[in-house]
Amino acid sequence: MPDSSFPLPSSLLHRRSLLAAALALPLLGHAQAWPARPIVMIVPQAPGGTNDIVGRLVSQKLAEVLGASVVVENRPGAGGNIGTQAVAKAPRDGHTLLMTISSSQAINPALYRKPGFDPVKDFRPIGLIGSVPNVLLAHPGFAAKSVPELISMARGRPDEFRYASAGNGTLNHLLGEMLNSMAGIQLQHVPYKGVAPALNDVLGGQVPLLFGSLPSTLPHIQAGRLRALAVSGAARSPLLPDVPTIGETVPGYNGTLWVGLFAPEGVPAPVLAQLQDGMARALAASDLRTRLEASGVELAGPADRPVPPAQMAALLREDIAKWARIVKASGASLD
Repeated sequence: MPDSSFPLPSSLLHRRSLLAAALALPLLGHAQAWPARPIVMIVPQAPGGTNDIVGRLVSQKLAEVLGASVVVENRPGAGGNIGTQAVAKAPRDGHTLLMTISSSQAINPALYRKPGFDPVKDFRPIGLIGSVPNVLLAHPGFAAKSVPELISMARGRPDEFRYASAGNGTLNHLLGEMLNSMAGIQLQHVPYKGVAPALNDVLGGQVPLLFGSLPSTLPHIQAGRLRALAVSGAARSPLLPDVPTIGETVPGYNGTLWVGLFAPEGVPAPVLAQLQDGMARALAASDLRTRLEASGVELAGPADRPVPPAQMAALLREDIAKWARIVKASGASLD
């Protein structure tokens, strides 16, 4: 048996180096070829909602930064599960991404017995965009003009006052359940198949109340078609400085959602790194930041310090635990 420590001839070493280089060329070429086709950014909600608005703004800048085509594809259904499942099962090549909101990624695992995906194990974070407050809105003809007035009217009159939502288990459903629990009232939930039909019925006066995201409802508030009673977050929105938080009336009430971009688990590390870098550069662009802020998004970090993917992953885990407690307390459950 030859001695493995014996030095090899220089000619053999040279041939081995050439062979290794030749074998590496296809791999290198494959990495450099990404993206080989348009990148599909799946939004697991219907058009017109927060995630759709943000996704379309971000996709334009991300395409510019990457020098690639980025196409937004809406795949709504089951509270976001259908589109999320599609990305979880997509090829791990970096051509299919998930633009999602915390209500789908953090609430659904507690709400659905079989959501069809694991929010932590099946995805890798690319970039956290920001948080979005919801607004408790009323039709202009509704009698209550504030949260204290609404609570006063609703106490002792169970199921007399209704609020619309984008569907069972959505964030705007659970925000209403949280208000019911914390304020000791019983607003009646009216689920719709998406935010657009729910919003249309509130605008038309068929249902008086709605928890709606600021980006999707701000134009109606500004035009006077809806009255903003309060925002759901811990602080007032810079876009609605005169509108109080629900927590100013109901201490401890706080419910916001965040928006972020994910890739399926298993995307090659070089491709994931390019996506994370591209997202960071997109979110640093002043024109995108201005448009996001104008739509009601509170950006996650300054232009020169994007939220690290590891911190985004930690936020997801924290929210999963938080909303699991809220869902359990509400008794909500979906198949």
